Amino acid sequence: MLKRKIENRLLDWKKSKRNECLLVKGARQIGKTFSIRRFGEANYRTFVEINFELRPELRSVFDGSLDVDELLKRMSFQMPEIRFVPGETLFFFDEIQSCPNARTSLKSWAEDGRFDVVASGSLLGINYREVSSFPVGYERQIEMNALDFEEFLWAEGMDEGAVSGLAEYADGERPIDESVHAATMKRLREYMVVGGMPAAVEKFVETSNFGEADDVQRKILDGYLNDIAKYAATADKPKARGCFLSLPRQLARENTKFKYSEVERGGTARKYGNALDWLRDANYVRYCRNVSTPAFPLASYAREDQFRIYAGDIGLLTCMFGFETKKAILTDELKGPAKGGIYENLVADMLSKRGIPLYYWRKDDNSAEIDFLLERDARAVPVEIKSNRGVPRSMNSILDRDDVNVAYKLSAQNAGRSGKKITLPLYMAMFL
Repeated sequence: MLKRKIENRLLDWKKSKRNECLLVKGARQIGKTFSIRRFGEANYRTFVEINFELRPELRSVFDGSLDVDELLKRMSFQMPEIRFVPGETLFFFDEIQSCPNARTSLKSWAEDGRFDVVASGSLLGINYREVSSFPVGYERQIEMNALDFEEFLWAEGMDEGAVSGLAEYADGERPIDESVHAATMKRLREYMVVGGMPAAVEKFVETSNFGEADDVQRKILDGYLNDIAKYAATADKPKARGCFLSLPRQLARENTKFKYSEVERGGTARKYGNALDWLRDANYVRYCRNVSTPAFPLASYAREDQFRIYAGDIGLLTCMFGFETKKAILTDELKGPAKGGIYENLVADMLSKRGIPLYYWRKDDNSAEIDFLLERDARAVPVEIKSNRGVPRSMNSILDRDDVNVAYKLSAQNAGRSGKKITLPLYMAMFL
């Protein structure tokens, strides 16, 4: 059974909520339903689960008045076996994007206060136009992702204390024990090919077979393509599919700025922009914006027309590259331009699963570039990725700036520090 960080966030909501429901967002098949179900069954006397895709007839419960007493009457007619116990009942509305009126009803449930309500949805950013009234002020939203690297290590049996203990080396002042470093780099390469989709992780932990985990990933990718065919606007279906399938080509170039020409010769933002936004709203890809200057606050310098696209899960990306690429990653023999893009996506995976927005900087004349920029203490923090032991391209020049007091190089090397520059193993991105 996979341990997930969201379990603590669910408990925090239960303890701290004040007239608010909880909305858990995220892509399909990342474990939302399982985690919420386990939370409900463990913490409430009565747990009522309604999946609006599996039981579409229950959408009619939310037709008409959204007064809680009226909703309870209609539910009892549809589900006579359920007993509603005030203060001890959790309602779980799953795939709520398929019932916009249920999303609107969250305000009524929050104001009533007798029952706790958690809602979950996979394509909430896609169906927002269908919701007549959003429960602003009555809904706490949290984002859930596939397993991050730390959760992956737990799944593989690594002690939580041992994992968190690695954070002590994030200042680069002392190296990590070489045996621990080598073992964790091996686990990181396994994470790169298995990724964090729960079904793939469970299959790998159960069988220790990369091929069986790959089979699971391919089914998930097929499901994503089916979602595009089912939910995207008619005009955007082939465009969204083309953009998604172009990910390996996008990341196999030295300059990983998104190129519409990799989707179709002569492709333009005007033609493909809506399709890309659909993929982002479905949480299948993540945007990384270029900034005009590497300075705090990064959002104020973001260029909307210049961005990179990364897969939402590193394992799904390497699955798209093919099993031979996975073998090369596992044996640490991956070569060529694609290597840099894959390792960038690895770090993007690790940062974004912690809720960190993604930015990079590339000088207009292409003479300098920083792979990622973070924010800390009202300053920009440069992060450079080296898939091997090379020297960062642009790190030294940016370290001369007065408004930069620390920078990170992530590579296969052990931890170390030289002035403002901290060198860390790639797996330490989970603590940045």
